[in-house]
Amino acid sequence: MNPTLFNNETNNLTPAVDMFSKWVKTVIDFHGKPFQVSIEIVDQATSQELNKTYRNKDKPTNVLSFPLELPEFVQEDLIGDLAICAEMVEKEASQQNKLLEYHWAHLTIHGVLHLLGYDHINDDEAQIMENLEIKLLAQLGINNPYD
Repeated sequence: MNPTLFNNETNNLTPAVDMFSKWVKTVIDFHGKPFQVSIEIVDQATSQELNKTYRNKDKPTNVLSFPLELPEFVQEDLIGDLAICAEMVEKEASQQNKLLEYHWAHLTIHGVLHLLGYDHINDDEAQIMENLEIKLLAQLGINNPYD
């Protein structure tokens, strides 16, 4: 069965669930341990409110990651939540002349890597995270998003 690219039930070009599953599975295969991720597609107002509340940045953003923090004795496959702003993804893809599907894949993988503890606060961390994103996207046939 070929995955359905976009969800026909929405007005925007939000990927179908099987596409998100494919992208998350790419990270799971790399990670070597199964996990689950909750993904919510949000509008710009919600993205801005979440970004303001949790990051003190009063503007919408493309993806926000919320790692699940549980005591060590609690066994749970869910590693956290992603809030992805469809409007920002579409706007950025257009501005950066990227295929929309590829930008969705990149931001989904980027967010999942944050949930696994990767970050880009300093240059060394950013280089590690970007190289991993490039490697995972290449497995999906997607070129380096940083070129």
